[in-house]
Amino acid sequence: MPLTENPVMKLYFAPDTCSFSPHIVLQELGLAYDLVRVDNRTKRTSAGEDFLSINPKGYVAALKLDDGAVLTEGPALVQYLADLRPAAGLAPANGTFERVRLQEWLNLVSSEIHAGSSPLFNPDLPESVRDLFKACLSKRFDLIDATLARQDYLMGGAFTVADAYLFTVLGWMPRLTIDLAPWPNLTVYRDRIAARPSVRAARAREAEIPDVA
Repeated sequence: MPLTENPVMKLYFAPDTCSFSPHIVLQELGLAYDLVRVDNRTKRTSAGEDFLSINPKGYVAALKLDDGAVLTEGPALVQYLADLRPAAGLAPANGTFERVRLQEWLNLVSSEIHAGSSPLFNPDLPESVRDLFKACLSKRFDLIDATLARQDYLMGGAFTVADAYLFTVLGWMPRLTIDLAPWPNLTVYRDRIAARPSVRAARAREAEIPDVA
C-alpha cells in the first residue's frame, strides 16, 4: 500500500498499554489523527463500536487508515508512521543496515521486555515463576543499561520509534514491583523521554477521552 501524506487516521488505545508507543510517535510527527478508547474487558470503544470488528485479535493498538485499512502490532505501526514523515528521523530508511538495526531493537523490546513482563500482571502467577520472569528481565535490563552508558538512545544520539516502545513498556515496571534503580542509565533514559513534549501531549490527549460507558 503506498504511503500518503498526512492521512486521517484513528488510533485505538487503552490507557497504560503498549498503544502509548504509536501515540508518542504520532505526536512526534505532528500527524493528524483521531483517538478512540477501548475497554479491554468489554471490547467496546468510546465511539460505540465493537472493537473485535476492527481488530479480531482483541487488543490495542490498532490504527485505522483513511481508506479503512487497519494495521496492528506495535512495531509495525511505529515503522509505518515513521515512514510517513522520513525527514523527522524516527526510523532509518528502508533497505539500510541501520533500519535492520532498528528492527533488532524493536524485536528485543517486543519479545523480551514486553512479552517477558506481561505474565507478571497475572496475580495468580506463582511466586517462583514470577521470580524467573524477573530474573530474565534483569538480564535484558543489564544489556540495555550498558548500551545507554555509551549513548543517549537505543540507536545512538537521536530518539527513534524504538525508544518510544521501550519507554512505554518501562512505564509498567512500578506496577510489577520492579525497581529500575539498579540500572541508573536506564532510569536517566526513562526520565529523559518522559520530559519530551510528545509524551506529555499524548498523556494529556488520552486523559481527555472518558471511560467507555
